Amino acid sequence: MVPAARPPELILAPLKGFTDSLFRNLFAGHFGGFDRAVAPFVTACPPERFEERLLRDLLPEENRSLPVEPQILGAAPEEVLFLYRRLAELGYREVNWNLGCPFRPVMRKGRGAGLLSQPELVERFLERVMPELAGALSIKMRLGRRSPEEIFALAPILNRYPLRAVIVHPRTARQMYAGHPDLAAFERFLASCRHPVVYNGEITDATAFEALRRRLPQTAAWMIGRGALRDPFLPARIKGRALPSPQVRREAFWSFHDELCARHAERLEGDPRRLLNLMKGFWTYFADLFPEPAEVRRRIHRSFDLDALRSVLSSLRREGGERKPQGAPPGGGAPCAGFTGPLSAPGSRPPAA
Repeated sequence: MVPAARPPELILAPLKGFTDSLFRNLFAGHFGGFDRAVAPFVTACPPERFEERLLRDLLPEENRSLPVEPQILGAAPEEVLFLYRRLAELGYREVNWNLGCPFRPVMRKGRGAGLLSQPELVERFLERVMPELAGALSIKMRLGRRSPEEIFALAPILNRYPLRAVIVHPRTARQMYAGHPDLAAFERFLASCRHPVVYNGEITDATAFEALRRRLPQTAAWMIGRGALRDPFLPARIKGRALPSPQVRREAFWSFHDELCARHAERLEGDPRRLLNLMKGFWTYFADLFPEPAEVRRRIHRSFDLDALRSVLSSLRREGGERKPQGAPPGGGAPCAGFTGPLSAPGSRPPAA
């Protein structure tokens, strides 16, 4: 008898402003499917400027539903080590170093993806930091700042240090989230890296995931971010779990949504403008669960106060939410499955290359 294939390990990606502890706990309770998460980054700073509130999202009592790995954004070894020690005091034995943030204000400070074109600085950092770590370090990175070839100048450096894993988003920082992931470059890096390599980028439906998994069989784990916000049932679909009926899935989504909104309202102490902007941000993704996502986004965007947003959401509840199999969301990717199950026949969309 042939043993069943081991389910893929799925990691929730760090999305700043979205996948905080509140989201992680609620997602795990309502949908499941993720094995662990990497938290949105905490920025390292000089010890005299450090504030305890920076670690509020990582307090152990706030992270009981899903194992979480903190992520540090920084380039100064002493600042990163100070933050690492504070995290170790909270019980964390593994941290992630952010070498992938593509936003210009971050890169201009020589952090995130701004370091990818400077292998000598990466080596100097690792040489100073690694001997001081009592636990493990993983790295989340892109192919490069401007060129996908930059990662291959970094590969020999990374191979010299005992890293826990390397998470790769196969785009450059210059690309941001445009275009297709460069799977050929990812394959080359996978072959050259001695550490476990995690794939991150454009996993939006179970069929495309299976194509990726067949093409990249040596990949250690898979990180999903925006795809899980567009379809919260995606991790369970990928794991091959039986899903409830469309009606039950709709009820699960709205239960999750309402609790997410209520908990954020408590956290924001009733600040209506901040809550409105936060929920409108979530709906740039949630809209893809519905038949006409562009129209849903337009209606949400035009909600200028919480009463208007509540009115739109009440209409969406009455209208249902069965995503039609036509068109792809902005930025590429397959249409999300929404509440109806897979929409395209197997093989109807080739994996991005």
